[in-house]
Amino acid sequence: MQTLLNNRYQVIQTLGGGGFGETFLAEDTQMPSKRRCVIKQLKPIQNNPQIYQLVQERFQREAAILEDLGGATDQIPSLYAYFQSEGQFYVVQELIEGQTLTAKMQQQGLFSESAVREILVNLLPVLEYIHTKRIIHRDIKPDNIILRDRDQKPVLIDFGAVRETMGTVFNSQGNPTSSIVIGTPGYMPSEQAMGRPVFSSDIYSLGMTAIYLLTGIQPPQLETDPRTGEIIWSQHALNVSPTFAGVIDHAIAYHPRDRFASAREMLQALQIGANTFPPTQPYQPPQVAPTQQTISVSPAASHQQNTIPVSPAPSHQPPNPHPPNNEQKGVLIASLIAGGLIGGAIVIGFALNNNKQPQPVAQSTISANDSATIRNQPQETATPITTIPSPRVTDYSPTPTPSLQSYPSTPTPIDRPSPEQAVQNYYANINQGQFQNSWNLLTPSFQNNRKLHPNGYVSYIDWWGNRVQSVYVKQVNLVQANAETATVNAQLEYTLKTGKVVSSSVNFLLLWDADNRRWVVADAK
Repeated sequence: MQTLLNNRYQVIQTLGGGGFGETFLAEDTQMPSKRRCVIKQLKPIQNNPQIYQLVQERFQREAAILEDLGGATDQIPSLYAYFQSEGQFYVVQELIEGQTLTAKMQQQGLFSESAVREILVNLLPVLEYIHTKRIIHRDIKPDNIILRDRDQKPVLIDFGAVRETMGTVFNSQGNPTSSIVIGTPGYMPSEQAMGRPVFSSDIYSLGMTAIYLLTGIQPPQLETDPRTGEIIWSQHALNVSPTFAGVIDHAIAYHPRDRFASAREMLQALQIGANTFPPTQPYQPPQVAPTQQTISVSPAASHQQNTIPVSPAPSHQPPNPHPPNNEQKGVLIASLIAGGLIGGAIVIGFALNNNKQPQPVAQSTISANDSATIRNQPQETATPITTIPSPRVTDYSPTPTPSLQSYPSTPTPIDRPSPEQAVQNYYANINQGQFQNSWNLLTPSFQNNRKLHPNGYVSYIDWWGNRVQSVYVKQVNLVQANAETATVNAQLEYTLKTGKVVSSSVNFLLLWDADNRRWVVADAK
């Protein structure tokens, strides 16, 4: 091919084409090195002088944005030049030597979790930077991410804004608008398909890209939950850890409000899940004798505060003569969560067996070394405790409930799921690694309780994904219910990944979510 563009760029070959124009590989004849570059030819979809002038103005603005972005990071191609010729528009960009993720997949097969994590960790800061510039990429997919040969870093290419500019038309009111939707079916979320992309639309696309790399399945081929619209994918990637799957689930939530608020937040979730957060002041456990002691783990101890079974909560810390700075505080909380809240603070298992009777006291024998993990246990518990009364149930009705027993409930519609089943379903989701589903069964106020979730969903999945093995629901009793609220007591047995087994009695306050016809957890003690 002998085409010379702008009397400077010698076209070597055509790389691709579409409705917006073509892409060429070319040499810059005015550079001593004959530097190779990528040239994108773009043409307006309407041949209208008024539209052409508007497109020209917008094209110049978008080219300036590309120049700014490429000059700030080497993971976005640099803009070398832009020009117009014979009614068409051209951008000249840096040639990235490497393979797209699609080509890499075809060559090597599925990516490992660690490889996908590395790609995400390297791309999310780039995405964060783009969003701080108030720019939405709008077409993140495996074809638009190149693994650069020289360092294997992912490079983000082909921003959608310039293409959208070429789709400018006038609507029926005579105002300029875009006649096209930028994005790729399956990789773009529903709001983007309707022409209203937001920053988290890019996060969704990145999450779907990760799923393709892990499963080899294109997004349109994946099933969706008919009730919620959520993508069902994890059964195709059984080697993926629950923590990592939880991060991806959060990224691809159907509704933008349920996704990560920013690329930085998603990056933090990945880093916490990998335990890569910086060190903080270590907890100093109480001094105990090096012999084994029998320590009560029932939450009913008179000196122990009420605990939350559905979410991690920070434990009590001795006064620190060197308080952490603001940056360290969040890390300190996350570190405390990671230590494990044994005395009933976290519920950890699921199974239902009405034949088993709850025990009023649960005891666990631990060594002095293990005692460091029981961080919410007062020092005096090093003394053997032989018996503790059964906990009283906190009733959320006006009249206090005197004891742990079921009370007659207000009749509810036959087609409503029972409050007891709602508690069972909550732990079923956790046991199956469906953390996004269990998180969505908490009310927004419970989710936003920073004492329980200092880093929001990040704290939640860090606990359930890394610290919890299983949950066994021994018995569930309805304490009180009416049309809008219910109180349920559950006898639970927690199994931590350390092997420890702890029992607890927990009261749930449930609210009826009429829109979704389900019970949601508003509180737990």
